[in-house]
Amino acid sequence: MAIQPKETVVPFALHGEGSGVLPTLTVAGDAGHEFLTDAYPAFGGADSAPSPLFYALGALTSCNQVAVSLVAKDLGIRLGRWTFDAQGDLDTAVLVGGAAGNANFDRVEVRATVETDATEEQFARLISETARRCPVTQLFERSGLELINDWTRAELPAAV
Repeated sequence: MAIQPKETVVPFALHGEGSGVLPTLTVAGDAGHEFLTDAYPAFGGADSAPSPLFYALGALTSCNQVAVSLVAKDLGIRLGRWTFDAQGDLDTAVLVGGAAGNANFDRVEVRATVETDATEEQFARLISETARRCPVTQLFERSGLELINDWTRAELPAAV
C-alpha cells in the first residue's frame, strides 16, 4: 500500500539545465517561472546572473517576509512597509580550493525593519514565531551556521 502524503504538504519542484556553471531553472507548474544563476569569474562563471548564494539569501529574506505576514495575521498585528538586508560570510577555501571542512556560510546576518502597530512584547513574539515558522530560516538555523536575526520595530504610519 502506498503511503499517502499529508493534505498540508505542498511539493515545490523545479527543473534545471544548462552547461558549465550557468543553469536555467524552471519552476514546475502552470506558471513556468524561469530564472538563471551564474557564478563569479573566480568560481568559473561570467557573473551574468545572480549567484545561487544570493538566491539563498534572497530566499531567506523573502520567506521571512511571507512568514511575518502570516504570523502577524494570526496574532492580529498590522504591518506596513518592511525592509530586509542580509549578508552571508563565506570562506571559499572549501568551494574553490577543495580544503577540508564545511562549504556552508560561516555566518549570516539578517537585518529587518518592520512598520507595525505591535507593542514591544507583541513584536518579540512576532519575531520568534516568524523564525519558528519560516522554512528557510529553519534550514539556515539547523545548518549550524551563526545566524544573526536583528529586527527593528518601526511605528506604523497613521492611515491617510
